[in-house]
Amino acid sequence: MQYATYGLVILSLIISVAASINVKASFKKWSRVRNSRGLTGAEAARQMLMQHGISHVAIEPVPGSLTDHYDPTSQTIRLSQDVYNSDSVAAVGVAMHEAGHAVQYAQDYAPVKLRHAIVKSTNVSSMVSYLLVVLGIVFSSYNLLTLGIVFFLAVVFFQLVTLPVEFNASIRAVRTLEDSMMLEAEERKGAAAVLRAAALTYVAALVTSLLQLLRLLLIRGRRR
Repeated sequence: MQYATYGLVILSLIISVAASINVKASFKKWSRVRNSRGLTGAEAARQMLMQHGISHVAIEPVPGSLTDHYDPTSQTIRLSQDVYNSDSVAAVGVAMHEAGHAVQYAQDYAPVKLRHAIVKSTNVSSMVSYLLVVLGIVFSSYNLLTLGIVFFLAVVFFQLVTLPVEFNASIRAVRTLEDSMMLEAEERKGAAAVLRAAALTYVAALVTSLLQLLRLLLIRGRRR
């Protein structure tokens, strides 16, 4: 059984690394392709917001690579340096995905509201779970391990809620690209490819969490 737990760790690592490499490769490929209209990521995000009647959301640059996100607290889309001023196909796809999150909040999309409501408690649960699991292993305590697993279930639930939120934001972005004709057909395919690769990272995160949960259950089983 001990070999099984090691195998789960290795499998989780492989899945996470593969998903990361895939999204970086896809982004890099389509970052080399400029869109025919010369739209920057910031301009594309603004156009998507305007098409949905949203004028109160700010768009700002943020340092780093692939650090793009929507901050619902300040109602701000923050785009990385590789996206904000870039007119690449990849930049447009990523920027519109983040604009998709802003649209979700504006339209009271239930899963994104739920994710926002539980994000802080999930972070706390993750830290508490790690502490309890370590203590459970150190002291060979079945009860501590069980409690740690209960807290870890909150992490798994958060990853599960995240999936529809991320997939829906990408669907909104692709649909807007199709309806608005902001990009040519081949460019839209490229933007969609980048978004699919990004979505797979969230699938990988959920699978990794499930494998970690299984590993904890196996460890607990040895403490009976």
